[in-house]
Amino acid sequence: MTDEHTATPHHARRRGMKRVLDAYSGEHAVYGLVLVTALVAVGWEDETDLEVLIFVVGTVFVFWLAHIYAAVVSSRAAQPAPPLRSAIVKGVRHASGMLVAMLVPALLLLLGATGVVEEYTAYFLALGSGVVLLAVIGWANAVRNGSPLRWRIAGTLATTALGVLVIVLSILVH
Repeated sequence: MTDEHTATPHHARRRGMKRVLDAYSGEHAVYGLVLVTALVAVGWEDETDLEVLIFVVGTVFVFWLAHIYAAVVSSRAAQPAPPLRSAIVKGVRHASGMLVAMLVPALLLLLGATGVVEEYTAYFLALGSGVVLLAVIGWANAVRNGSPLRWRIAGTLATTALGVLVIVLSILVH
């Protein structure tokens, strides 16, 4: 028998999935997916998977730091300003989705860099993973909102199409 304080394995799995979906559904994670996918696309031309991986990880880390910096600087305008440590912790938590967004494509690039799969295959898997994750986010958000099937499909297609459009625009400006 379980009560509200005792979790069954099913409830623990659901909580774990909710945490993963929450991590990927935040604005910084969506931004991170667009950024990482565009970086993978522009980084491939003359690069190995290892070089693309280093480029992606380095760039995302710099953007992550920039978002934390922006959060801390903007927190100083609040009256009264929160303690600096609190502002940094809040900035790190809020921007952490960017790092989460990088995990799947980076892992796929690492598989190519280490020879587990061919580099060409790993590259295209990493590139496609960003688009697939955007589609999953669209679907998961529609489910969370209790949307009927047709709106779940529409939400998934819209999220994916708009994400691909922004990725393509990002590639064009790089």
